[in-house]
Amino acid sequence: MADWTEIRIEVPADDVDRAGDIASMAVPYGIYVEDYRNLEAEAMEIAKIDLIDEDLLAKDRSKGIVHIYISPEENPAEVVSFLNERYESEGIDYHIDETLCKNEDWENNWKKYFKPMPVGKRLLIHPVWEQDYEAHGRCVIHLEPGLAFGSGTHDTTRLCLESIEKYAYPGKTMLDVGCGSGILSVSALLLGADSALGVDIDALAVKTARENGETNGFTEPKYKVVKGSLTDNVTGRYDIIAANIVADIVIKLCEDVKSFMNDGAVFITSGIIVPRENDVLEAFEKNGLEVIERHESGGWLCFEVKKHE
Repeated sequence: MADWTEIRIEVPADDVDRAGDIASMAVPYGIYVEDYRNLEAEAMEIAKIDLIDEDLLAKDRSKGIVHIYISPEENPAEVVSFLNERYESEGIDYHIDETLCKNEDWENNWKKYFKPMPVGKRLLIHPVWEQDYEAHGRCVIHLEPGLAFGSGTHDTTRLCLESIEKYAYPGKTMLDVGCGSGILSVSALLLGADSALGVDIDALAVKTARENGETNGFTEPKYKVVKGSLTDNVTGRYDIIAANIVADIVIKLCEDVKSFMNDGAVFITSGIIVPRENDVLEAFEKNGLEVIERHESGGWLCFEVKKHE
């Protein structure tokens, strides 16, 4: 039986809730959090007892630890890359311990589970190491996600792709914020969009997205990828803006996304867990954005949003 992978993330105690939310986006199963800030009160509330093991009492109250467990068919390297990017974006001080990873070849073993996969009505995701596949008339994106987030297997990515295919056609331009592997922007180009700009804070993601663009026949000026935090290095206006990121960063992005939207543009955003829905909806309303479509899968939400008329 193949081993699962455990990854341990240590963060300041006050950031452990946000860190846990981000980790649950990467792996929506197999997660638990160590948080000892309110140990005595919680022990009394839950167990009705004030006698607590000395080892627990000795725990560092200033730190929290998020543990995530990754099944053998998933790519731990992709998860670690995603966590690095999102924690950097959120300004969370963190340390990821990879020494607990048990599978000796975990960077490659997951590939045998990643097969050609139809998404929506028009796309087929084809991992480049798979030789045999049938397109059946679909647009094929040849993908090597490497160590960057975005293989199409996660609910959040699939929801974004299903929305993008409704809007990506000739004459349209796209901005992909937090582009990861480039799967969203490259797919938009394959579906017919005129041009796309990807931006990511992680240098590895920028490199991977560029390589995936080249694999599918897209280079500058049609497809450009830059390093930056959110829209810091972005200029111009776009017809499609996609952001598959966590709720807190979506909320931050809402503050200026309208300045990058053409008239009639759509803002497609995912990576939002259901419990954060109201927070995101409030940010939309506060910043003059209106939800036109809501999609949900596996506890994750994707919104299609336009400027309020």
